[in-house]
Amino acid sequence: CTFKGGLESEKQQYIIHGGKTPNNELSDKIYVMSVVCKNNKKVTFRCTEKDLVGDVPEARYGHSIDVVYSRGKSMGVVFGGRSYIPSAQRITEKWNSVADCLPHVFLVDFEFGCSTSYILPELQDGLSFHVSIARNDTIYILGGHSLANNVRPANLYRIRVDLPLGSPAVNCTVLPRGISVSSAILTQTNNDEFVIVGGYQLENQKRMVCNIISFEDNKIEIREM
Repeated sequence: CTFKGGLESEKQQYIIHGGKTPNNELSDKIYVMSVVCKNNKKVTFRCTEKDLVGDVPEARYGHSIDVVYSRGKSMGVVFGGRSYIPSAQRITEKWNSVADCLPHVFLVDFEFGCSTSYILPELQDGLSFHVSIARNDTIYILGGHSLANNVRPANLYRIRVDLPLGSPAVNCTVLPRGISVSSAILTQTNNDEFVIVGGYQLENQKRMVCNIISFEDNKIEIREM
């Protein structure tokens, strides 16, 4: 995801987290990539690993990471994804079996390298390959795939993060009229509009419709395109 830093040199930053390595291992690392300079149409990047303390998100893939902004501060938000089952539960036949991560919400402070997990009662099941949209202090979670139930529920969650001087406040609201989708591509077309393309609605059935997601006065509207 993109990250707006406070300094002029940090205006264009990107956060990379998790994923699978070429050896089919899962990564729990977080990297901050920044544009160093642009000379003669050549762009140079710098990539640094960020060490975390606290409730560090386990290695995963199929998750989402976004940045929220509240009261002049920013925070990364990690949610969902899949991870290998714990080593104590592994057997030869299921050595590389994966399971949905617990539905915890992680707030990551990129400045101080602190991570804190939150348990929200509205989020009951682990989800992977969902769509996430970050707007100011709010993240919207749409769709996703539940491995345990093998379903793609028509989820629509609104997670709001308040960053006062003390501890952050995180709350979740279940909204109606979500969509059933996993592994889709999200593109922002203007300030208040996004487009969802592709993905799956069933295990072997691709989605042949697109969706426009528009915002007006903090209200979200999803319609087919």
